[in-house]
This record gives sequence, structure tokens and C-alpha cells, in this order.
Amino acid sequence: MSKAKAGIPNDEWELEKLRSNRELGVEYLKVALESLTHPDERACGLLALRSIAEACGGLGAVAAKAGISRESLYRSLSPKGNPTLKTLIAILKTLDLRLSITQAPKKKPARTSRKLAA
Repeated sequence: MSKAKAGIPNDEWELEKLRSNRELGVEYLKVALESLTHPDERACGLLALRSIAEACGGLGAVAAKAGISRESLYRSLSPKGNPTLKTLIAILKTLDLRLSITQAPKKKPARTSRKLAA
């Protein structure tokens, strides 16, 4: 019986793609950060930012450049993290990124059913 070659773990593959394609990383982060408005999905955005930070030199290096402790960065970018705006801006600035505001899509009004008078 021959042994199959082990593949690259998914997180290593993801980091390699993010390191080699800056535009991919930016688009990945844009989509993931949209989840920050949904409490049940908030971890996705934080973990995506963590992946970008890991791909850009590692969490220790990003924390040092951002002027925050490595432990604080790990906590902030964990699934239950809740970074302050100051921390978020410092991380993004270190990664040569910035926050941007856009108009949210308008919600369609709910349809109400009307009973026809007989």
C-alpha cells in the first residue's frame, strides 16, 4: 500500500494566496468585514483580518508596528474579539489599509397583505 502525499493545510494555503496576491487579500477582507454588522457572523470578519495580518509578517510584527501588545492583538482578532476603533484603525494602518464608508443597500419594504372587502 502506498502512502499518499500530504496536502498543504488549508490555513497555510490561504496564507500563501494572501501573501502572493494583495488585491485578493483586500477583496477577501472587504467581503469578510461585511459580516461585522451581523452579531452571529462577526467572527468571520475578525478572523479574516487576522489571516491578513498573519500573511503580512505575522501577528507579532503587526502588533509591534501597530503599537499594541501581541496578546491584545490575538484577543482582538479572535472569534469572540471586540477590538476598539482605535485598535482596528492601528491594525489597518499597519497593513496599509483604511476604513471606508459606503451607503448600505436600501431594504425593500415588507409586503403587507390586504384583505379585499367583499
